[in-house]
Amino acid sequence: MRVLFIADVIGNPGIEKLHSMLSLFQKKYGVHLTIANAENAASGKGLTPHIAQMLFDLGIDVLTSGNHIWNREKIVPLLENHPYLLRPLNYPPGCPGHGSCIFKTATGHSIGVINLQGRSFLYPIDCPFRMADEALENFREKGVNITILDFHAEATAEKLALAWYLDGRVSAIFGTHTHVQTADERIFPKGTAYITDVGMTGPPDSVIGMDPQSAILRFTTQLPVPYRIAENPAQFDAVMVDIDPKTGKAIQIQRFHEM
Repeated sequence: MRVLFIADVIGNPGIEKLHSMLSLFQKKYGVHLTIANAENAASGKGLTPHIAQMLFDLGIDVLTSGNHIWNREKIVPLLENHPYLLRPLNYPPGCPGHGSCIFKTATGHSIGVINLQGRSFLYPIDCPFRMADEALENFREKGVNITILDFHAEATAEKLALAWYLDGRVSAIFGTHTHVQTADERIFPKGTAYITDVGMTGPPDSVIGMDPQSAILRFTTQLPVPYRIAENPAQFDAVMVDIDPKTGKAIQIQRFHEM
């Protein structure tokens, strides 16, 4: 079972990159499930229904997100109604949407997907560790043994702690949020594939996807200068993991960073 996870899609440059190469990439590598983090797909912050549908039409099966999913109110009805559009599971009860799903591949395999958000340097929402336990118990009751987890978090330590906590209980943990790809992909001792951050599918000549001048002004003046997407061709950051469908354990993880 081969799963492709695409790093945070940054605005139009990221979408255009996927439009130009995703279908061929999926065919070349025989991908069974494609997941992408889309919280920055609408001009760098948030997601709109139109852009979400565009990404689904490009061949992405499940869209995950993070703290910026709430930036655009128009996405709320789709969060409520689309089974494969996720927001972090550990937002408190009463928040719209859902944070996990089960996707059935063309080969007939059921794959659970969980979206969680870290709390270090972010918001004091519900505990991602305990919410992961609840989601995995729900999957277990439904006979799902392959699980992919997008952990949208700032702190490397929090990501690693969750990986050790869930080692052997999930197939893969993919870190998102920082937009900087890390070179620490590995398989943990009990069979969980891991990378601290997948990176971004966005413009490389930038400050994590944003126009450098607006970022510089924010730092030098301390004024809330609006961020603008950098307008240069995007890079493609992703990871691909092979999973034994019988055991749910990861066999191989491969990192991609393509211009």
